[in-house]
Amino acid sequence: MLLAGGQGSRLHALTSHVAKPAVPFGGKYRIIDFPLSNCINSGIDTVGVLTQYRPMELNAYIGNGEPWDLDRSYGGVHILPPYMREGEKGTWYKGTANAIYQNINFLDTYNPDYVLILSGDHVYKMDYADLLRRHKEAKAACTISVLEVPMAEAPRFGIMNVDENDDIYEFEEKPKKPKSNLASMGIYIFTWKKLREYLIADEEDEKSANDFGKNIIPAMLDAGEKMTAYRFKGYWKDVGTIDSLWDANMDMLSPDNGIDLYDSEWPIYARTPTKPPHFMGKDAKVVHAMVTGGCEVYGTVENSVLFHSVIVEEGAVVRYSILMPGTVVKAGAVVEYSIVAENSVIGERARVGASPDGSEDWGVAVVAQNLTVGPDAVVSPKAMITRNVKGGGVK
Repeated sequence: MLLAGGQGSRLHALTSHVAKPAVPFGGKYRIIDFPLSNCINSGIDTVGVLTQYRPMELNAYIGNGEPWDLDRSYGGVHILPPYMREGEKGTWYKGTANAIYQNINFLDTYNPDYVLILSGDHVYKMDYADLLRRHKEAKAACTISVLEVPMAEAPRFGIMNVDENDDIYEFEEKPKKPKSNLASMGIYIFTWKKLREYLIADEEDEKSANDFGKNIIPAMLDAGEKMTAYRFKGYWKDVGTIDSLWDANMDMLSPDNGIDLYDSEWPIYARTPTKPPHFMGKDAKVVHAMVTGGCEVYGTVENSVLFHSVIVEEGAVVRYSILMPGTVVKAGAVVEYSIVAENSVIGERARVGASPDGSEDWGVAVVAQNLTVGPDAVVSPKAMITRNVKGGGVK
């Protein structure tokens, strides 16, 4: 069950028109491609995708699941929005646990022994079969995937405290003084019969937030259920903020990033448009960059990620930036340390973003989709552009 209904408010302008899992990533993917690909690579062929916020583009992107080999006559991928049941008032998903509760009938249709709960906004590769194996061996009611993080960062996460067998005896939600550095990744396997009981009980509690981290997991611990941790060692990033999304895209340019996109044994599948090969003009300069199909580069691109159909005109310079599909950077413009969303135009001689200067005011600049930054305009570092910028203007 793939939770993909989040608004992604921390991504600001990038999720004003699309759900966070549908945000483009890594040159040719969308964020949701990673958990979907992990599922089919792990041998999971029945996936429910729970949508809510601005679902249209995500629904269209997933379609019948064919790119991920999830177009099955039995099982496959199912889009599961909130809906009104007979005799009840319609309601949005109130929390992560409520989202699963609202789909109990869907789960009962398949009568599973185990249910895997995933988030749709994480970038990583994981063989969920290893997670399931750990769950079975421990004879657990719930197994939670955890990642060791620096102790200084532990207060940002839900922290699992475990014994010598990695069985969980305590869960702390963003503790000020954490006892361990085992951070929950928001990836759970439950024995379905057990989870079903707790979902129903949680729904009957009017004071509950209907959330796995706040309610279900603490309730299971308090009841003495067997809960265990699965230690994950690979690359994992929650790309829920502008900085983390930019960092993760930059990581894709590193040969030692820990998530090899060229790995034929564990490919990341995607629904990609048919585009011609990219084209480099005679004076183009491209250094350490991802440039995908349909791009035309006549200027300079360094340490950047260009999605399909991007145009960089003569004399334009793009450095340490992410240009999403259909972006146009006009002649003489400079884009540095920025994210430019789909189908936006950066005008002649405009400047968007700047190199780091060590000040608190510095940050990644963002231009939302379908906008125009006029000629000679200046977009400051850390700016969040959600409207057209007139030529010569400073934002």
